[in-house]
Amino acid sequence: MSSDYKKILEMAIGNEVEAYEFYLQAAAKSRNENLRSIFSELAGEEMKHKKTLEGFLQNDSLKLNFHVINPDYKVAETLDLPKLTPDMSFAEGVALAIKKEQEAMEMYQKFADASTDDAQKNVFQELATMELGHKVKLEEVYVSTAYVEVW
Repeated sequence: MSSDYKKILEMAIGNEVEAYEFYLQAAAKSRNENLRSIFSELAGEEMKHKKTLEGFLQNDSLKLNFHVINPDYKVAETLDLPKLTPDMSFAEGVALAIKKEQEAMEMYQKFADASTDDAQKNVFQELATMELGHKVKLEEVYVSTAYVEVW
């Protein structure tokens, strides 16, 4: 395993730990039971991703491969980053999580775009795709709760 590949995976693992800790804190601060549940679920997902990435770190014969998620609803691009508060609404909490996933996706995409090594570029692109999957999943939740049709 190249040292660059190892560094990328270690950085990604650190990002997953940071996201895990953020979502745990967000769950603990939220007074909304549904939002606590979403944040707790997201924390669990981040821990799974950490373990997956650690598996790649320990076995260099494994390759990162994530399915491209379509469609990207681009909801995150229309949202402001809400501040984490105990009384935030469910929609605000989901919007916050969407923005966090968008930031992670954009970071990995910038690293991919800046990479001159094809293998390194691929790792960053796969990580960006993984984060896009999280973002799209949250956008589906957001759209179904924030834009409920009233008949």
